[in-house]
Amino acid sequence: MSSRREFITLLGGAAAWPLAARAQQLERMRRIGLLMGVADDREGQARVTALKQGLQELGWTDGRNIQIEARFGEADAGRIRAHASELTALGPDVIVANSTPVIRAVRQATSSIPIVMVGVNDPVEQGFVSSLAHPGGNITGFALVDFQMVGKWLAMLKEAAPSVARAVLMFNPDMSPQYYLYLRSFEAMPRSIAAEVTASPVRDTGEVEAAMTKLGHEPGGGLIVAPDAFTIVHQHLFIRLAQQHRVPAVHYLRRSVAQGALMSYGPDPIDLFRRSASYVDRILKGAKPADLPVQQPTKFEMAINLKTANGLGLQIPDKLVAIADEVIE
Repeated sequence: MSSRREFITLLGGAAAWPLAARAQQLERMRRIGLLMGVADDREGQARVTALKQGLQELGWTDGRNIQIEARFGEADAGRIRAHASELTALGPDVIVANSTPVIRAVRQATSSIPIVMVGVNDPVEQGFVSSLAHPGGNITGFALVDFQMVGKWLAMLKEAAPSVARAVLMFNPDMSPQYYLYLRSFEAMPRSIAAEVTASPVRDTGEVEAAMTKLGHEPGGGLIVAPDAFTIVHQHLFIRLAQQHRVPAVHYLRRSVAQGALMSYGPDPIDLFRRSASYVDRILKGAKPADLPVQQPTKFEMAINLKTANGLGLQIPDKLVAIADEVIE
């Protein structure tokens, strides 16, 4: 009888071994590298918080079963490359990478560590993935905007400010090396939108001020602020100069409108970071980036600041106000 009990106890213990081993494996501290293209400010921290919240909902808590090593590139190409080398040297289980220059730097630093990109424009055209459905390699994630959206920004600008005859697309070529794709998208715009679009690359705040001064001195000018790490870090400067030189401008971040920009339209980056946690979770559980399709934004927001419009002498059409997600009066 005792031998039978001993056998049953032994059998039960043996059956428990895989469960105990699995639990121990799941609780092993995992390391996540996080490299942001933007600054360690309110905007940057809001995105990091969204990622952490998404991970916590899936059972991953920073300091308990994951350790997040976060770095901020502050729209500085040299700093971004240095952080990319530093993070990959730590040998994390996965790297979350935000913005085009960050993806480029991390991809150069490693071809084996899984990378989840967040907020990158047209990753197929830029060569980061083979296709949206089948990324291949060690990179997958969440795209920001496709370049057809640039046409929507121009249409909004013309509707809000019909006097705009030429729009300047302002961007930092070091942060947006794919800027030519923005311009290509204008070729598909209806001819009924009578506005010329030109590129205005700016690499520092001095060049921004010079370009905005020139734009403000010529009648019929409008501004499209392209989404890149530089324009996000310096969004207050773009907003201030547009108001100072009385230039109608459209941004992509809803928060820009709350800070005084005329209008915005684009995906919610906070939502993208929260959603990216699902891919980090799947990779930590064994999934390969090559098998996870690149996802597109699902939540878009439009905002209008009527106080700014009044300051520019603009009467925003009622139909534009009616479809906005946020209207600041």
